[in-house]
Amino acid sequence: MTRSLAPSGDLSSPVVAVACVVAALSLGLLVLELFRARGRAAVGPGGAPARAALGTLLTGALAVLGLLAAILRPVAVTSRGSLVGPKVVVLVDGSRSMDLPGLAGTRREAADRALAELGKRADVRLSRYVFGEGAPAPAEPAGAAAAAGGSAAATPAPGGSAAAAAPAGSAAAPAAGDAGAQASAGAAAPLVSARPHRRSDLSAALEALARAADERPSAFVVVSDGRLDRPGPDDTAAATRAALEGLDVPVHTVAVATEAVRDAGVRAVRTSGAAVAHQPLSLRIDIGCSGGLACDAVPVVARELREQGAPTTLATGTAHVDEGGVGTVELGVTLDRAGTRILEVAIQSPQGDELPENDVRYITLDVARDRIRVLHVAGRPTYDVRALRMWLKADASVDVVAFFILRTPGDEVNAASDELALIPFPVDELFSVHLSSFDAVVLQDFDAAPYGLTKHLPALAQYVDKGGGLIMVGGPNAFVQGNYARTRLARVLPVDLDIGRAPAVDLGAFVPRITAAGRAAPVLAPLLALIGDEMPEMPGTNVVGDPLPGATVLMTHPTRTTASGAPMPVLSLGEHESGRTIALTLDGSHRLLFSAFASSSAGRAHGAFWDALLGWLMRDPRFEPAAIEPRGGCLAGEETTLVLRPLAGQGGEARVTIARLGSGAVVRTLKARVGDGGEPVELAAGRFEPGGYAATVEILPADAASAVAGADDRGGGDQKRATTRRDFACERGGDEWADPRPDVARLEEIARATGGASVLPPGAGSLPLPAATQVAAERHVAPLLPPWAWTLAAAVALGTHWIVRRRGGLA
Repeated sequence: MTRSLAPSGDLSSPVVAVACVVAALSLGLLVLELFRARGRAAVGPGGAPARAALGTLLTGALAVLGLLAAILRPVAVTSRGSLVGPKVVVLVDGSRSMDLPGLAGTRREAADRALAELGKRADVRLSRYVFGEGAPAPAEPAGAAAAAGGSAAATPAPGGSAAAAAPAGSAAAPAAGDAGAQASAGAAAPLVSARPHRRSDLSAALEALARAADERPSAFVVVSDGRLDRPGPDDTAAATRAALEGLDVPVHTVAVATEAVRDAGVRAVRTSGAAVAHQPLSLRIDIGCSGGLACDAVPVVARELREQGAPTTLATGTAHVDEGGVGTVELGVTLDRAGTRILEVAIQSPQGDELPENDVRYITLDVARDRIRVLHVAGRPTYDVRALRMWLKADASVDVVAFFILRTPGDEVNAASDELALIPFPVDELFSVHLSSFDAVVLQDFDAAPYGLTKHLPALAQYVDKGGGLIMVGGPNAFVQGNYARTRLARVLPVDLDIGRAPAVDLGAFVPRITAAGRAAPVLAPLLALIGDEMPEMPGTNVVGDPLPGATVLMTHPTRTTASGAPMPVLSLGEHESGRTIALTLDGSHRLLFSAFASSSAGRAHGAFWDALLGWLMRDPRFEPAAIEPRGGCLAGEETTLVLRPLAGQGGEARVTIARLGSGAVVRTLKARVGDGGEPVELAAGRFEPGGYAATVEILPADAASAVAGADDRGGGDQKRATTRRDFACERGGDEWADPRPDVARLEEIARATGGASVLPPGAGSLPLPAATQVAAERHVAPLLPPWAWTLAAAVALGTHWIVRRRGGLA
């Protein structure tokens, strides 16, 4: 309850103002009059004129006040109500850098102590949020989460507006419409440690709260270490004011750390230009030292993770750290394969490094191709060889090196070798020196034995394992007939070549049958769009066995079967470690270019067929059945979510196999239902150790998923669809731990730019927050005296003043 005085309610504000002005003028004139009279009067013994002047002044003042009171007629106002504190939004940094050491513990623990100090304020209503990526999420105290069943997840408010928040410590109930605060007394409980954010975007949090439709905050309090992604270090003040969007409120800051950790780490890895296969790429690596750690020359190494075996060292160097604690080294690397590549950049940290997690960083590079370099080796000149060579030469994006045999070792030419125009086939030079420079190798109707290729087959298989592409095209001298069975190369092909006594070649004409997987696979979509489901008649085929595990069969023979009774594969796709292979058992694809059948598509079907096969071999996204990647990257020890984006029409069951690079060990197998509309699907992949991983996706038709699950892979080729693969890496530290130094100066600049204050956690409770507002619920007005009493008092005061004036000698 409060008491106060006020003028009578029947007087308007202008009348009250005029009365006060007139009273002030009257007193001023009286003082002026007494001042002039003093100069004319003689001061007698005892100072009588001075006492008379003083009495005149006092009675005159009483007379003026009496007249003013008679006009205003003061009343007593008694009100009963409560104080409602202003809404103060507390933004707590939820990024991973808050887990680093801070003031007396981790930075997150220091933030909890700051919140406890703020919770002691009973004159404000606190709304707590955790900011990181995007709009801030309302935060719950640990006690509230336990009472609600132990839920530790903070749920973002719809549209980024305020929802229920943590206890505020206000003594009064929240005002109507304030959905962003709850009241409780006492110190605040520590916030629940939800999943740490991988960014620290304060600007996005301020923007979301400034646009919220509920009650506007009277102040912000930011609890952070200052290591923010936004606002940046260059335009902190302007960016902060812009984020508030005209909301003129102070932003106070609380720094949870002031000293840097003793650390040497990889701050950043940047590339100069795009990564192109077979071309040098410059890596600019920033090495930082902080916390007084003695750094001078820090060794740096860049390696590429492989499917099998230890990482391959690409470059080494030394970073010389300057007095500012930063050193930069540039390493030149050359990647010999296109596609996704994982690079590991590591340092040898000095003695005393307290944060080894940021000594190793992983970067994922999507290596492009300037031109696809293809080695085309054919056993003899045929229509099929000619058609493929013409297409390769006509494609401007393909750099082809072609060799085909015109003379076999058994031919009698009756001339010396130095008189022949034909050159010897350079098999040793091609497959021992220059093999790694090619993106793909096409072996078309080529016998490995007569030309010395047999001894190079292990190297060719290793070339595939490291990411190369291989296409084996049929003919009388291919597959089993070409002496490839029971060789090391046979294990990387998608079909079995060990067929016993069966004939190696079937010369009977046939029309290939497109499988269900072939009709749905993107790799055959351009061809089917031109010719439909019917293929031209082929002049025969090589005989092969069952598809090997992981193979996808797109075309089969209409009558011939394998040893298991399944239709014999004609066109098969396969993946082996980092590379891809294709087995095409026929040599009649030229009939898609020039034949009566080809006239309906003007011969364009041949180019569409081979463009798609070569594109799939080179992992062209147009021919991948799906795309998969970790959402927001992968951090070791934290929950990882994979986002699968299938193509439209790829409905069924998706099976994702995750293998560790280096060992090839399968660490996780995931399954998910995929709709026909191509909608993205999220898969919870769990936690991973630091390192590189390969996620391989296989999508099976819905009606075949259950059948394939219980069958051997060797007989299920007709059911399978093509696979896609994405390599990714998991870091221990990540970007948030790359630079562990707190940025107190940035927090101070944010506070200065908005008229706020910057303090440490113990001073959070004494921040200059706005004052509480009284909300009146009951008000009583009573006159102090009746009007006649005020008039009588004014008359008495005037009479007394007149008498004193006359006795003092004033007219």
